Order: sequence, then C-alpha cells, then structure tokens
Amino acid sequence: MAGFNGLRVLSFESRRAKEIAHLIANNGGVPIVAPSTREVPEGPNEDEVKLIRGILAQEFDAVIFMTGVGARALIETAKTVSGENFLTALGKTAVVVRGPKPSAVMREFNVPVTLAVPEPNTWREIVSILGANSEAVPLQGRRIAVQEHGEPSPELYAALRERGAEVFPVHVYRWELPEDIGPLKAAVQSLVNREINVVMFTSSVQFAHAGRIADELGVRSEFLSALKNVIVASIGPTTSETLRKNGLAVDFEPSHPKMGFLVREASEKSAELVQAKAQSRVGE
Repeated sequence: MAGFNGLRVLSFESRRAKEIAHLIANNGGVPIVAPSTREVPEGPNEDEVKLIRGILAQEFDAVIFMTGVGARALIETAKTVSGENFLTALGKTAVVVRGPKPSAVMREFNVPVTLAVPEPNTWREIVSILGANSEAVPLQGRRIAVQEHGEPSPELYAALRERGAEVFPVHVYRWELPEDIGPLKAAVQSLVNREINVVMFTSSVQFAHAGRIADELGVRSEFLSALKNVIVASIGPTTSETLRKNGLAVDFEPSHPKMGFLVREASEKSAELVQAKAQSRVGE
C-alpha cells in the first residue's frame, strides 16, 4: 500500500471534511475525520455596520480581507443595508486579500483586488507586501479596516499601527464547536487511547476546540501526551506556532499551505516521519 500505508490519520477539518477524508484514503491512510468548528455569523454588529457605512462614505483607505467566509458574510450583510451601492464603493477602496479564498470572493463580486498576500499568508506577509507597495496602499495616517478571521490578529494590528495606520478591526463571524460534538469526543478519546498514528491540523482553532473537548472529558494531560507520541502535521506557520506554544513538536509542514499538499506530502514522508518519531521516543 502506497503513501500512508494503512496509518490511521485524524483530521479535525469541518467544511471540507469529506474532501480531506477522500484525500487521506486516496493516499493510503485510514481517515478519521471529526469536524471541530462551525462558523457562526455575528450578524450586523455595531462595528460591522460602521465599516459598511464607512466604506459607503469612502472613509476607509483600505480593507484587508482575511478569509473568504468573512468577505462573503460582510458583502452579503452590506447588500441588505445598501444594495449594490456597497460593491461600487468597495471597488473604489484599496482591497488587500490574504490568500486565494477572499480573492475568489472578490472576483465573484467583480471587486478589483489591489494586493494579494503571498504564501504562507500570515500577518508577516501582509505587513511585508504592504511595505513593498506603499504607493498603492500607504499606511501613514490612513484608516485601514481588517476583517478578522474568527479571532483577532494583534500582531498585525500592532505592526500596522507602528507604521502610522489607524486600524479598525471588524468581527464578522466567530468559531464555535459543532452542534454535534459526538464525533469530536470520540476522536479525542481515540487519540488518548493511542489508536491514532497521524494528526493533521489545518487551523489553530482546531487544536483549541479539541483541547476544550479534552478538558470536558477530563483528559487534558493525556490528550497532550498523546499528541507528543503521534506524527503532528500542520498546514502552515500560524497553526504551527500555536501548537509549539502549547508544547507540541510539529513533525511536518507542507511546501504550500494547502490541504492537498498537506495530505499528499505527509503521506509521501510518512515512513520517514514514523521512524523519526520512534527514534525521538527512544531518546527521551
């Protein structure tokens, strides 16, 4: 058997749960997929309404869209408030997109993109591309809105303010546990029971939510211990940073922060990763 060669691979993916299960199976693994998050729209909260009205009045110099889900939610809310006028106004504002998903939303609504942030799409790349394109999107003395990606980005806000920008972050949606947490509980228990070989994280919130379930089950220490004994694969730097902050080693990161690359490349290196993990345990 090629690729994972029958290893049991746990993923906490939600929106693309079926897709990652197929990818794992097609690459020789036994998929265990436990959705860990759902995106809950905040509704037209006060800051969201301020942003919409501000864009309509041309009071913002740029808007940074962090996610496709958030970009779509904001546009749909704005259309109920102002119809197509919002898209026209947004088209007159510098638009910065963090990766292909918000870029696709802008393309769908025919909104021109001023800057597209390169991989791996962290706050550092946002700051870097803005710094390299100060004529297109100046920061000094300018009002910059940021559509948050489920949680705040304090490092980004601090970096923008250091460069003279007035930052207006907007919470469009929040992450919650799935309505049915049964599969997630079962997955955490399987991990604690040492029935998993590989764990894949495609976002930081997946780790946070799995940890919440471990807390509820009273197995937090066992959960963390189990993660130290399996292959931990992370989609990219931001997620890896979260895992390391919680005392976990990241065994694998793909060449591109995309789900397909994560599964395929991890499968190709799985034998090597298993051997390295076994050697690290012997050395402890």
